Amino acid sequence: METQTQKEAILRHLQSGKTITPLEALNLYGCYRLGARIWDLRDEGYVIRSENVKQGKKTFASYKLIIPAHVEQLALSF
Repeated sequence: METQTQKEAILRHLQSGKTITPLEALNLYGCYRLGARIWDLRDEGYVIRSENVKQGKKTFASYKLIIPAHVEQLALSF
C-alpha cells in the first residue's frame, strides 16, 4: 500500500473544493507547517488563494485551490 505524503493529502483535500486551515491540516493530516506545503504546491504551479480569517483575537490563513481561467474555458468547450 502506497503512503500518501502530506502535500498529496492536502492537494487532494483542496481539489475536492474544500478550503483548509492550519488547524484542519494538523488534525486531518498531521501537518504542522501548512504554509510550507502550500508554498510547495504553488511552486509546482497550483494557484491557491489565501485569505486571513479572524476568530475572536486570533487570525489565521485559510487556503483554497483556484482553477485557472484557461482550464475552465477548456472544460466549457467540450
